[in-house]
Amino acid sequence: MNELLADLQQRLHYRFQDARLLARALTHRSFSASHNERLEFLGDAVLNLAVAHRAFEALQGYPEGDLSRVRAQLVREESLHGLALRLGLPEALQLGEGERRAGGRERASILADALEAIIGAVYLDGGYPAAQALVGRLLEGVAITPSLAAAAKDAKTALQEWLQARRMALPRYEVVAITGAEHQQTFDVRCTVEALGRRSHAQGQGTSRRAAEQTAAATMLTQLTESVL
Repeated sequence: MNELLADLQQRLHYRFQDARLLARALTHRSFSASHNERLEFLGDAVLNLAVAHRAFEALQGYPEGDLSRVRAQLVREESLHGLALRLGLPEALQLGEGERRAGGRERASILADALEAIIGAVYLDGGYPAAQALVGRLLEGVAITPSLAAAAKDAKTALQEWLQARRMALPRYEVVAITGAEHQQTFDVRCTVEALGRRSHAQGQGTSRRAAEQTAAATMLTQLTESVL
């Protein structure tokens, strides 16, 4: 484990004064009572502040709504999962045997949480400047531009705005099925819209109700925009 921690610190470009903080950040609750959830809570707040600052500086003159959407895009689970994979976090995670057998090393939520916990650990170890610098390195290849602000608008918001602009009723979302084990469920959601003189439906799946709704909304928006071309 010591070798894994040393290698990870090289990839982070940060050397911990107290390596126990890094070890705890990589410890899932299934492995030990001394786990990473408190560090994750702290790291989430630090990450949001650091990303908000970057968006504020990069998008001068843009309104709060655009800044919020950019921040949400950069700190969402899928984005953090990708960063965690680049850092090689799966091999460094400490998981209980049951979680390990269930594929916990590849689970996006666990990896995203561990990355936030590492940011929290760096904050405690070296202060906010060190944590802010780490976030900057993690996002080094991400250009925060006006196009990112537009792309960051989630599908549910985009669909709602498309309908409101045409004075149409808002969409309805309904969970039609939940499958899988309790710790690894898949949600199936139907999006229904009364628009363009007919009732339209679109389906979406995801590992959470929110993710499934986003997928259904994106499919619905594509259907509607293609129907008016």
